[in-house]
Amino acid sequence: PAVEALARSHDAARTTAAALPAEVRFGTSSWSFPGWQGLVYSSSRTQAALARDGLREYAAHPLLRTVGVDRSYYAPIPVDDLRRYADQVPAGFPCCFKAPATVASAVAPHARGVAPAPNPDFLSAERLSSELLEPVAAAFRDHAGPFVIECAPLPRGFSVGAREFAERLDAMLAALPGEIKYAVELRTPAWLTPEYARVLARRGAAHVYNYWSSMPMPAHQAPAVLVEAMPFVVVRLLLRPGTWYEDQRERFKPFDRIVAPDEPMRREVADLVSRAVGRAIPAFVLVNNKAEGSAPLTVAALAA
Repeated sequence: PAVEALARSHDAARTTAAALPAEVRFGTSSWSFPGWQGLVYSSSRTQAALARDGLREYAAHPLLRTVGVDRSYYAPIPVDDLRRYADQVPAGFPCCFKAPATVASAVAPHARGVAPAPNPDFLSAERLSSELLEPVAAAFRDHAGPFVIECAPLPRGFSVGAREFAERLDAMLAALPGEIKYAVELRTPAWLTPEYARVLARRGAAHVYNYWSSMPMPAHQAPAVLVEAMPFVVVRLLLRPGTWYEDQRERFKPFDRIVAPDEPMRREVADLVSRAVGRAIPAFVLVNNKAEGSAPLTVAALAA
């Protein structure tokens, strides 16, 4: 039954995919979800097996033309694993790696749960290069899409001003290799300033229009960072504003159906992507299961 369901899903997706502009790439945040049997995968496999070898079947789905590699946020990925991923995806299939937390968090990682302390490597070009860019260049160069620098939210009582953030970001982007695509995702609304937008423009980086607990909706971010000014567009759909990760994970798992559809969000994303396509700007749309319940089904709804 799973094989038949997957065949039907692929037939419908193929028709939708054929009508999409070539500039648009949809994908999901990671791929190792056993609940996607019949949606993305043809057989029952464990999370570990999918994490190791699931990309090949994932990339065969007509609508899934990119993927988020969230693993790189938590620890460096061994070069052998990067080569294994590269062997599973077709030519022209880009993957969007997340910058490590050691670079993307203003708070020292070991300090969480205790008194927060500043992270000396926050927005460090040197550490981002050594932990992620160099291994990817060595083993995954042909499939490297935008690198997402997801700047973690600040804990209560800890502050980094918008100007300091923009200056640090500017210095990092200036020191990084210029031929690579960088996309910055904010989790602190106060950092969404004109100076931040100027830094992105000066360094050829993109803003990530995110759908996340404490951020304004994507369309409300767009006036500060115009779609038409982006070198490429990245949209990441994670959590409905006002909701939180653990609650949504328990509510939505095993991620095989839409539980909480958000039509206004879908319309906003369709509008943002259409604006990008109108200027021939490439667009990457990455969806998490915690957005509506099942990332592949949200992708299908957005694509349609």
